[in-house]
Amino acid sequence: MSGGEQRSRVRAFGLRARLLLAFLLVAAVSAGTTAALTYREARNSLLETAQDTAVTSFRDHVQQTAFALPVQNEGMEEVLRDIARKGKPHPWVVFAEYGSLRASSGENPVSTVITPELRRAARANPHGSFERVVKDGVPYLTIAMPTVFKTSPDSLLPTGLVLYAVMRMTDEQINVDALLMAARDGALPGLAIALIPALIAARSVLRPVRELRQAAHHMGSGRLDTRIRVRGSDELADLARTFNESTGQLERSVRELREAEERARRFASDVSHELRTPLAGMLAVTEVLDEDADGLDPDTARAVRLVSAETGKLAVLVEDLMEISRFDARAAELNADEVDVAVAIRKTLQNRHWTDDRVRTELPDGIRARLDPRRFDVVIANLVGNALRHGGAPVTVRLRTEERLPGPPVLITDVVDSGPGIRPEALPHIFDRFYKADAARTRSAGSGLGLAITLENVKLHGGTIHAGNRPGGGAVFAVEIPLYSEGAGG
Repeated sequence: MSGGEQRSRVRAFGLRARLLLAFLLVAAVSAGTTAALTYREARNSLLETAQDTAVTSFRDHVQQTAFALPVQNEGMEEVLRDIARKGKPHPWVVFAEYGSLRASSGENPVSTVITPELRRAARANPHGSFERVVKDGVPYLTIAMPTVFKTSPDSLLPTGLVLYAVMRMTDEQINVDALLMAARDGALPGLAIALIPALIAARSVLRPVRELRQAAHHMGSGRLDTRIRVRGSDELADLARTFNESTGQLERSVRELREAEERARRFASDVSHELRTPLAGMLAVTEVLDEDADGLDPDTARAVRLVSAETGKLAVLVEDLMEISRFDARAAELNADEVDVAVAIRKTLQNRHWTDDRVRTELPDGIRARLDPRRFDVVIANLVGNALRHGGAPVTVRLRTEERLPGPPVLITDVVDSGPGIRPEALPHIFDRFYKADAARTRSAGSGLGLAITLENVKLHGGTIHAGNRPGGGAVFAVEIPLYSEGAGG
């Protein structure tokens, strides 16, 4: 999955979407619960009203009707039709069951709606029972009312005659369906209306978050004077105030650090410039003394040569300080030209008189690249000199190219020595300024800035440099610089 697809997916399920979904979920649950409770109460009230009316009316009519016992089939249908005509709130179909006798006010003497459960309930309860039944998708209310006679004020005995009233509840079902549709139609607009406060709340939350993100982006770009406008007194306002206070402290700290760095850089540059003139005179004097040292007594000659050597080291240190100050001030420029890399490396070795067995080369001819000859010379000289001083001979300089996709091919220069290698704890700091890999070696022939200058020169070419150890022993420095030859379009 590409980075753009990941960002789109994150944005699709971002904070705004989650806030809107949360509001809609709460609104949906609230609207659904309210609609369901309203529907249930209205439905129960509607059905219970019709049910209570029918049961009470049917009980009264049954109790007011005198039946001659034993019950005869003659005249029973007319009695049942009379009761049915008085049905409330809708017409009834009345059925009678007495032993094997079956009669009704309708066409069929037996009802298919009356269930065995209702018949058992009628025999067990002398006050009557009722049941709601759905038959072929049509709702019915079925009422069972046994006829009784009193043997005492508190004793009722069934006569064996049970009357059943069957009433269609189609109108009630229509009203219930209408209630359901009203509840549903009322809930949907509620969800749509809930979007408005959801959008308002999401905007009130996301606006400070968006401003905070933009402010953090500006700070990452170096604009440390970025501040967020504080609105209100809630937690987001506290966050904005805390952010502003933190950025103010950071701006002050960074300004102080920059000023201190600028003072240190200017001090190093000024000192280096001021030392160049007296050092030039000292070097001239030491050269004369070196020439006459053989004619002096041994102690004086040794002191003269020591002064000459230390003066040379001081001159190297001053030149390196001036060079590193130019990098710090971003004043270093790259004057690139197309050169034969193998010829450039051989010239560097010849100028330093490293043409004996101490330095071996593997330099294939014909590799051309756009380099700054002076700075590339410094890179090779520093690496080979460092390998000879702190590693061990022989030192091998190897040149090669390598394809890198995507991107242009790279020029790789390896400098490998035969010493014990670099200690693992020293590897992360090997390019630090004035870093000593050997803590016991407080003095060395170098300035302590050679590898740092090498790193800066490689970066100026748009390349990288790596340091490591060979499995068999010896340190390896690999310089990788983009290869811009004529064949590569350079």
